[in-house]
Amino acid sequence: MNVAVLGAGYAGLMLARRLERSLPSSADIVVVNDRPDHLVQHELHRVVRRPALADRITVDLDDVLDRAEVRVARVTDVDHEAGVAHLDDETGESALDYDVGAVCLGAETAYYDLPGIEEHSIPLKRLPDAARIRKEFLDLGSRDRAVVGGAGLSGVQVAGELAALADEEALGCEVTLLEQADAVAPNFDADFQTAVRDELESCGVVVKTGRTVERATDTAVEFEDREALDYDQLVWTGGLRGPDALGGERPLIPDTLKLGDGTFVVGDAARVTDTDGAAVPASAAAAVREALTVAKSITRIVEDDRDGVFEPRPERFRFDAPGWLVSVGDGAVGQVGPRVVRGAAANTLKSTVGATYLSVVGAPSNAVGLVRDEP
Repeated sequence: MNVAVLGAGYAGLMLARRLERSLPSSADIVVVNDRPDHLVQHELHRVVRRPALADRITVDLDDVLDRAEVRVARVTDVDHEAGVAHLDDETGESALDYDVGAVCLGAETAYYDLPGIEEHSIPLKRLPDAARIRKEFLDLGSRDRAVVGGAGLSGVQVAGELAALADEEALGCEVTLLEQADAVAPNFDADFQTAVRDELESCGVVVKTGRTVERATDTAVEFEDREALDYDQLVWTGGLRGPDALGGERPLIPDTLKLGDGTFVVGDAARVTDTDGAAVPASAAAAVREALTVAKSITRIVEDDRDGVFEPRPERFRFDAPGWLVSVGDGAVGQVGPRVVRGAAANTLKSTVGATYLSVVGAPSNAVGLVRDEP
């Protein structure tokens, strides 16, 4: 039986590693990713200030996968009814047939057709984005302003990192964080939101909430009902859309995480409703836990193909948030249950989360290096 894991982000890598252990040797596993390594996405903002960390947060897939075949290619389309993934690599276009597949392609930055936003801004999804943000930011003068659009956790982290970089380099420029909602970190508890805003402002970030962006020119962000805000650099972290292989959509899927017979979607590529009927937040924590659920379902399908006695019952996903952590410059804010923590306790959590994940996926040397490089 041919099993395809499309994408090697948090969901794809965790799923592939689990399937390597749970599937019989007769099953073939192929992992398709647009690059030969895995990126620890939630640490990407740190590369803006510490470029050397790029090596710590990238893991060669061949080093952490034992039996899966790794194919470096871009997934351009998924026909889940036919069980075919269409690929594009340096040799041209091809098709990959699978018996069971998992779409783990993550999400892309959403610009919502706002005029000028995509043209004039930089996202933060890949290492070259971090390098470009850093380069342009270091060119700013003391009267200049960097604007970060979107105060979800990614926006909070990049704004905090830019403020810390400005302080280290004595740039004197302003860092402003914009959010459409009335609070930073929308959809989180009010105490967490307040703590995050306090941490941002203590780092020197100017926070502007209740700002609905309408468009951007090459010098200003314009709002629906506010005066325009001039900028010299614009970073956009204002939302998510689905991968191109799914037509840019994030399909709504049930707690079985099934897109169709034989095809699952895992991670940010879909909007998931768990077994309690709750919407699952797009996050690394959710992606990893969804991968463990889908690994059980795929294993049952493969085993059923081998004995054919009963139709396999898919595992159902329930998301139990372990807590939340956001990095803000050299500080952090965490929430464990109802308790919100800052200061030393949050920094201790911050120093262990990325390292623990790297150890789990089989990259202990990266984990040690990441902890050693913590400020």
